[in-house]
Amino acid sequence: MRSKTVIRSKHIAVLMGGTSSERSVSLSSGQACSSVLENKGFKVSKVDFDRSSMDILSNLKPDVALNVLHGGFGEGGGIQGILECLEIPYTHSGILASALSMDKFRSKKIVGALGVPVCPSILVDRLSMDENHVMTPPYIIKPVNGGSSLGIVLVKEGESVPLDFLQSSDWCYGNQLLVEKYIDGVELTCGIIGDKPLDVIEIVAKNSNFYNYDAKYSLAKSEHILPANIPPDIYEEIQKLSSLAHKSIGCCGISRSDFIFDNVSQKIFWLEINTQPGMTPTSLFPEMASYAGYCFEDLLSWMLEDASCMR
Repeated sequence: MRSKTVIRSKHIAVLMGGTSSERSVSLSSGQACSSVLENKGFKVSKVDFDRSSMDILSNLKPDVALNVLHGGFGEGGGIQGILECLEIPYTHSGILASALSMDKFRSKKIVGALGVPVCPSILVDRLSMDENHVMTPPYIIKPVNGGSSLGIVLVKEGESVPLDFLQSSDWCYGNQLLVEKYIDGVELTCGIIGDKPLDVIEIVAKNSNFYNYDAKYSLAKSEHILPANIPPDIYEEIQKLSSLAHKSIGCCGISRSDFIFDNVSQKIFWLEINTQPGMTPTSLFPEMASYAGYCFEDLLSWMLEDASCMR
């Protein structure tokens, strides 16, 4: 590994913001990362990504792009392709792995084919939905390409299909939806850094049936238990499955896999993989990394060292 004195002489472009529904989360992540890097002597250019950003990056000629965009173009392979064309080394996963991970339905097909247990799910078009349930409640409806739990709704037994919400003119989360069997269990998450699984966090959402947007980004709305209070064999299995998902999708750098543990059946179900976990003050990945001995500065330094093209 190159020394930190060499690393700190580099020019880092922090890609943040963007135009997706997760813009505010990305701005928070980007500001947190930029502040740490600036305080440690890096030359930092904050790039609030839009259509002009390709020209901006071409003119900036940064040594590394730290990609903390969330959702859409920034997380689904688009910006990765631009950075490849500009020959700018970048963090996180490459084009294909980013696109596959962003698609919850197809990523489940891939990891499920390798024996990873996944929740029963159906892919539907929101505009073709009617009052008939496509799955016996309870179930979760979520945008197939969404993140940060935006646009997610839980349909309980006895409830109607929430067409007013799903087919609203204000809907901005895409037309493809994943309808997934709801399992009332323990929500768990496990990060990967390089090829190493981190420790497992148990997520306790307060005043909610699942880990929604408010629970993720409000300090008082959720509790993180690290290490998770689950049986040792389940703990190790989650780490193993997280590594398998990371490798099977073709991820690079860091990722985080989410699970649900059914206390009744004692079974684990893989939910999704996140190739660009949040870096906000309440985010899970920095917390897991810190527990493993990586302070926020060390985590960012590792990611910058790991950056490359052709990922």
